[in-house]
Amino acid sequence: MTDCEGAQQGRTAGGNGAPESEVFEITDFTTASEWERFISKIEEVLNDWKLIGISSGKPLEKGIFTTGTWEEKSDEISFADFKFSVTHHYLVQEPSDKDGKEELGEDALPLPMQDLLCMNNDFPPRAHCLVRWYGLREFVVIAPAANNDAVVSESKCNLLLSSVSIALGNTGCQVPLFVQIHHKWRRMYVGECQGPGVRTDFEMVHLRKVPSQYTHLSGLLDIFKTKIGCPLTPLPPVSIAIRLTFVLQDWQQYFWPQQPPDIDALVGGEVGGLEFGKLPFGACEDPISELHLATTWPHLAEGIIVDNDVYSDLDPLQAPQWSVRVRKADNPQCLLGDFLTEFFKLCRRKESTDEILGRSAFDEEGKDVADITHALSKLTEPAPVPIPKLSVTNMVHSAKKKIRKHRGVDESPLNNDVLNTILLFLFPDAADKLADVFENRASTSAGNNPPPENEDYNLFSQFKSAPSDSLTYKLALCLCMINFYHGGVKGVAHLWQEFVLEMRYRWENNYLIPGLANGSPDLRCCLLHQKLQMLNCCIERKKARDEGKRGSASDRSPGGASGDNPDKEKEFGKSWESWSDSEEEFFECLSDTEDLKGNGQENGKKGAKESVNLKPEGRLHPHGKLMLLHPGEPLYVPITQEPAPMTEDLLEEQSEVLAKLGTSAEGAHLRARMQSACLLSDMESFKAANPGCCLEDFVRWYSPRDYIEEEVVDEKGNKVIRGELSARMKIPSNMWVEAWETAKPVPARRQKRLFDDTREAEKVLHYLAVQKPADLARHLLPCIIHAAVLKVKEEEALEDISSVKKIIKQIISHSSKVLRFPSPEDKKLEEIIAQIMSVEAIIARARSLKAKFGVEKCENEEEKEDLQRFVNSLLEQPEVSVVGAGRGPAGSIIHKLFVNAQRLTESSDEVPAVPPLEEELRRSGSQEERRQGLQSEFPPPTGREVILRTSVPRPAPYSKALPQRMYSVLTREDFRLAGAFSADTTFF
Repeated sequence: MTDCEGAQQGRTAGGNGAPESEVFEITDFTTASEWERFISKIEEVLNDWKLIGISSGKPLEKGIFTTGTWEEKSDEISFADFKFSVTHHYLVQEPSDKDGKEELGEDALPLPMQDLLCMNNDFPPRAHCLVRWYGLREFVVIAPAANNDAVVSESKCNLLLSSVSIALGNTGCQVPLFVQIHHKWRRMYVGECQGPGVRTDFEMVHLRKVPSQYTHLSGLLDIFKTKIGCPLTPLPPVSIAIRLTFVLQDWQQYFWPQQPPDIDALVGGEVGGLEFGKLPFGACEDPISELHLATTWPHLAEGIIVDNDVYSDLDPLQAPQWSVRVRKADNPQCLLGDFLTEFFKLCRRKESTDEILGRSAFDEEGKDVADITHALSKLTEPAPVPIPKLSVTNMVHSAKKKIRKHRGVDESPLNNDVLNTILLFLFPDAADKLADVFENRASTSAGNNPPPENEDYNLFSQFKSAPSDSLTYKLALCLCMINFYHGGVKGVAHLWQEFVLEMRYRWENNYLIPGLANGSPDLRCCLLHQKLQMLNCCIERKKARDEGKRGSASDRSPGGASGDNPDKEKEFGKSWESWSDSEEEFFECLSDTEDLKGNGQENGKKGAKESVNLKPEGRLHPHGKLMLLHPGEPLYVPITQEPAPMTEDLLEEQSEVLAKLGTSAEGAHLRARMQSACLLSDMESFKAANPGCCLEDFVRWYSPRDYIEEEVVDEKGNKVIRGELSARMKIPSNMWVEAWETAKPVPARRQKRLFDDTREAEKVLHYLAVQKPADLARHLLPCIIHAAVLKVKEEEALEDISSVKKIIKQIISHSSKVLRFPSPEDKKLEEIIAQIMSVEAIIARARSLKAKFGVEKCENEEEKEDLQRFVNSLLEQPEVSVVGAGRGPAGSIIHKLFVNAQRLTESSDEVPAVPPLEEELRRSGSQEERRQGLQSEFPPPTGREVILRTSVPRPAPYSKALPQRMYSVLTREDFRLAGAFSADTTFF
């Protein structure tokens, strides 16, 4: 009877005069309890994951647990208000061609039970503990969801196990289900697996103190047989697999080869492993802490080997299988990693250079010299002080003197020797102080050799750093080194201040900055590099102008030479400043400009015929076969002003200004005027070089695509070529037409400068002077990462480790994405540094292992290659099997390592206290020679693992023969037995 029917009957009864309370006395016995709900949730999860029904799969291949892919999926269920997580762990396998279910007969055992007996994957080096203990390819674990929760009471454990059993029975699931009990650190599991008429119980024992009878094989066999309780009298043979693990911690016979650099000798140029201007590399401590040797007997039959409390046949040297793993030191201290980390910390500093070094460095002797950056404004302000005393150079030198005087030699963050060495490294052209030598050198120093077109060199464009032979790159390395070894942030501030003073000095004295490519700033590089290139452009222009002044009137007749001798012009190239006449030097001055305007207006008023009579000026060379359209004379290419170089921040600034002008007609016109400054200059140069020319002539030279020529037939029937301007050039109020009309025939040398080098240089110098150490570190971090990647690549090339090659590629691609943006996130930068540090640690480990295994000393080439492969495998794989076990080349080296370590231990004065387990393992009774020989070569095993397997009928003699398995592990800390015991449930 349903609830509704009951309620309906109650209401009817009430209507007939019966008491109404009967309605509320109805009890619904179908309501589920919390326990039933919990079971149904387990069943629901198993259904969702399609784990019900018969399990099928191929037999497990050898080593698949290590090489295969393990995956897991999780869900959450709750028992009342206690939350559990349910996790399905499984080995991903290719689906077999056949379904496999057809081949399985009615008597076929569930797959997990077959896996219990499989010997192909004993002792996997990296796997879930249940995989290691039971050899399962698939299982489900139910564990308390919160880490600190635990199922401790026995009744709760039993309740959970009953729930699992019922859920398995209801769903027909053949995947083993485990419940985690006790505290999580104990890794205690109980579980069950069910199949048609069969059941396996998974049980576990975990002890701190080891019962003495279970420290050897014979005791474990006794417990296994007792637990099986097999009714057959001659018990079927038990298959045994044993693994003893020995740990080598003592590397005393190998000093660690990496010596920390001798910093005091840095000034000399090269130092133990650390060249000046190069990043250091390598670990400061041994990055390999332990070597674990596992000696394995994979297939032993009971009775073949003796291992009891008196005597043992288990000689590690005779073990058929040896495998080795290394334990890496946790975060070993590495030099390159330390350099990068410390430099990155600079990015978070807040202080300015003045705050670090003290403001009084500059304003000690009155306020007349406030700051170097204001030197130019001091020069241009009307002042009672005579001008010569305020020259920039004098200011620089007096500032330097004051800094040193104020600080005193000892207080200075960088001592003079270190500072001079660094400045000489950065500015090699300053070695000779003779002015003429300096000048000659400086003129060639900026023109570097063409850059090598290799992948490593071009990394700078991916990282937005600077070329590896540039001044910026060297500066980054020097600052990194000073930050680490010479006074940290104070040293950085000091060097930077000296660097800015040097830049100011070079600008004032026309000395080009070395280590920078010629030409406009390279926008692929970091902003600081662009600024230095910009300063070099300014110095170059100023230098050319000053030289033009000096070489002026006597050598060349003013104004005439350019027209008469075009070849001579070629010598001077396109740099118009180089032939600037002395009286026309400051042509931007108001009076000159007005004169020019006057001349231009007069010229404009004259007719075309008269303008032809103007003397041509500023010609470079004739333009091939092109002739002027109207006078029919050769068209000359004019000497033009080079466009103003721009750094990326100036470009951004300009684009913002242009964008703010808006879309109004006035704004558009103003924008066009701003953008056409260069065009106007070129038009004026062209008019001066080609008197009587027209806009069509200019377009033919400047933008040939905008002059369209076509063949037409004239009145006489002859084919002639007629040309006209393109459609865009004919648009009314076209910017080109407007510019052409306003342009006067003025040669480049008399035009207003497009690039005001004095102003731009001052802007750059001010920009450099106000940089805080943190800003500087941010600018130069891409260079440091670039240098670190090159260093890592160079070191890896010596070792040839394939996994490292892959990581380096990842670092490069990651860095390219992160460093491309103006201000990358700290977290992403930290990730890149961590990746570089991990590579350094791997290479350091490779070197450590090569030293320990004597790879370089090996004379036999074939053996050397084998050892090299073995070392590389140790780095890349969790466990490496030793070819030839104890008798192979690697095996004999490992044996010697243990022998040497044992001798050192035994020869030490203090006899270490032997723990009870070791005492037990050392006992070998009357076999005195054996005990002395073997035990002196190998220490007592750190871990003993034993797997016992058999297939016997349980619980009755006539039951089906089913797999039984017991795994035992014994270490110094604990002892664990993990048993899987199967029983026939058909009649029980």
